[in-house]
Amino acid sequence: MSSCSYYLFHFCFLFITSACLAQTNFHPKTFFLAVKQDPSTLQYITEIHQRTPLIPVKLAVHVGSENLWVDCETGFKSSTYKPAHCDSRQCNLARSTSCGDCKTENNKTRPGCNNNACYNTVSNPAMNSTFYSGGEIAEDVLTIQSINGSYTGFESRGPVVTVPKFIFSCSPSFLTQNLGKDVKGMIGFGQQSPVSFATQLASTFRFSRQFAICLSSSPLENGIIFIGHRPYYFALGFDASQDLFYTPIITQPRSEYYIQVSSIRINGKTLSLNKTLLSLDENEEGGTRISTAVPYTELEPSIYSALSKAFISEMPKEVKTVSPVPPFKTCFNSSYIGITSLGYNAPGIYFVLHNPNVYWTITGANSLLLVRQGVFCLAFVERKKATGQAIVIGGYQMQNNLVEFDLARRRIGFTNSLFFRQTMCSDQFYT
Repeated sequence: MSSCSYYLFHFCFLFITSACLAQTNFHPKTFFLAVKQDPSTLQYITEIHQRTPLIPVKLAVHVGSENLWVDCETGFKSSTYKPAHCDSRQCNLARSTSCGDCKTENNKTRPGCNNNACYNTVSNPAMNSTFYSGGEIAEDVLTIQSINGSYTGFESRGPVVTVPKFIFSCSPSFLTQNLGKDVKGMIGFGQQSPVSFATQLASTFRFSRQFAICLSSSPLENGIIFIGHRPYYFALGFDASQDLFYTPIITQPRSEYYIQVSSIRINGKTLSLNKTLLSLDENEEGGTRISTAVPYTELEPSIYSALSKAFISEMPKEVKTVSPVPPFKTCFNSSYIGITSLGYNAPGIYFVLHNPNVYWTITGANSLLLVRQGVFCLAFVERKKATGQAIVIGGYQMQNNLVEFDLARRRIGFTNSLFFRQTMCSDQFYT
C-alpha cells in the first residue's frame, strides 16, 4: 500500500466511509444546513461538524460576513488544526491583514496563537458596538450533509461529505459576547469573499456559487440553507425555485448584500419617500441591505414614519392603535385582526425593486407580530443610528420566503411567502 493510500485509509477510518467522498471522484452539487432561530437572542443558528475528532459546533448565520470564525480560546482541540503561515495561499485568500508570532503566557503556542501565522478581521454584529478583532487564519476538517438531487422523501439526503482543509478564522473568546447559548462563532456567506462558506464549497466541489436561505417562523422547527444547485424541494415535491424572481446585487467592496428598492407600496399606494435615501452612495450610505443578523427590518426614520402612517390608514377602522411595545412603535389591538391563509389579515406591503414590475410582497405573516395577548405590532423598527442603510431587510421579513443568493449571476431571487403554495420553510425532509 502506498503512503498516500495508507493515509487515505486511516483518514476514512477516523470518520465514516461516506465522509471521505471529498477525497474521491464524488462531487456533490448541493449541500444543506439546518437553521433555527434562538428565541432568546433572535439569531439564526446552524451547526457544523469540525475538527479531529469531529464535534458539533453551533454558529450564528450572517450572510454578509466574509468567513467562518470560531472561538479558539475555550476548549478548542483538534489534531488536524493547521495555522496558515505568513504569505501563504490561505493567507491571501482570507485577506490577511497582519502576520507575525504569538505565544501564550506560558510560552506555548495553541490554536489561535502560533508563530509565523497570519490574521484577518473578524467581527460580531451582535455586540453592543461594532467590534473588530484579529483572527488567526487556519485550516481544519469540516463535514457537511449533501443532497442527492432528486425528490424521494426521506431518501433525498445524500452522504455526509468531508472537506479536509476548510479555511476559517480562530477568534478570541470575548468576540462571542451576546451570541446565543453554546454558540461558538459565526458562519459567513459574504459575496466578495473567497473564503465564505458557500464559495469554499463551490470551489472545492466545482459547482456554481449560489446558496438559498429559508427561515422557519417557529423556534421549534428547522428552516434550511441550500448550498449549490437547485432544485429546492418542499412539501409534496414543490420546487421553490419555480417561483423565484430576481433583482441584481449591487456590487460593493464589502461582502454585504445590497439591492435596489425603488419604492414602497401599501395596498397598491406608493409611499412618498425621499428617493435619495433609497440609493446606495459611494460611502455605502443609504440603499437597501439584506441581513440575517437583524431580527426585524430596520427603516430610516422618515421611511418608517411614512410606512407606519400608510399601514395604519389601510387597516380596518375597527382596528385601533395601542401603546408601543419596544422595540416596536406601531401596535394594534388584536380584536379585529383576523387570520388568512397568508397569515394575519393586514395591508399588503410591496418593496418595488429595480423594475416597477418586480416587487417583493410582504403579507401579514411577515408584517405583524403578536407581542402579547391582545396586541399586534408592525414588525418593522426605526433605525437608531444616524447613518447607515435606509432599509435593512431583517430575518422576520424573510421567514417562510425562500431567498436565493446567486453569486455567479450577481442576482438575488425571492419567492414571496411560501404560504401562497400552502407550504413553509420547515416543510422539507432534509432537516
